Amino acid sequence: MPAFTTYDGTELAYHVRGEGEPLLCLPGGAMRASEYLGDLGGLTAGRRLVLLDLRGTGDSAIPADESTYRVDHQVADVEALRLHLGLERFDLLAHSAAGNLAQLYAAAHPDRPRRIVLVTPTSWAVELPATDEQRMAAARLRAGGAPYDTAITAYARILAGDAGGDGSDADWDLAAPLFYGRWDDAARAHWAANADQQNERAARAYAHPDAFDPPATRAALRQVAGEVLVLAGGLDGNPAPALAARLAELFPHGAVDVQPGAGHFPWLDDPARFAERVERFLATGG
Repeated sequence: MPAFTTYDGTELAYHVRGEGEPLLCLPGGAMRASEYLGDLGGLTAGRRLVLLDLRGTGDSAIPADESTYRVDHQVADVEALRLHLGLERFDLLAHSAAGNLAQLYAAAHPDRPRRIVLVTPTSWAVELPATDEQRMAAARLRAGGAPYDTAITAYARILAGDAGGDGSDADWDLAAPLFYGRWDDAARAHWAANADQQNERAARAYAHPDAFDPPATRAALRQVAGEVLVLAGGLDGNPAPALAARLAELFPHGAVDVQPGAGHFPWLDDPARFAERVERFLATGG
């Protein structure tokens, strides 16, 4: 298992899958081990995926100072990985909560990413949070039968109970079908694995309000030289496609693509479509 030492002496692990041009991949969760990304729908057919285990997750070490779980502190970890790999410029993919890490990295190092793929990203870093209304509107697209009616009711309880989206484990399990395009055996296994893959203590620290300066980040993103693809799921409410489009507009060369029938993990819902779209963007920028 390859590893490197980052700026504060913490040893971080990464996993390499596939052959070809490297694609650095940042997992969401927040703070979930990169294992859940799998081969990203078969991107390994033409790309060498470099999947980083963020500090305190997967095979990476727990830092001595746990305040460094904050997302803005982890920008230096991404830069340390770039230097470790000897890459002048590189392609970057980030999923979900790691969308914030990718946005902050691009703001700090606008000339380093060649192309960026933001997969169903959250965007607290630029003050574009998904609202409860947007989340529930997406959930109600599933209304009309099992297991979705029960999932919608549970999700409403979660959102009503706490603005941060906390809720009982039972309610989250009931709501889980809403996060996938298909609630099949693969989706159930993927959801169940989260319990062992996520560092919940780190997740609570990740999005501390002090991590973000949205006006400064928005201004810095206008200097990003490379193309950016924001890939949204047609059934996802975090972000809904309209919010994903607003994020894409913050970049000089940003575009949005909506994968029909996909939830928050689009590489599971239609692997071939996901991999083809991402590879085409990485190869051509279009």
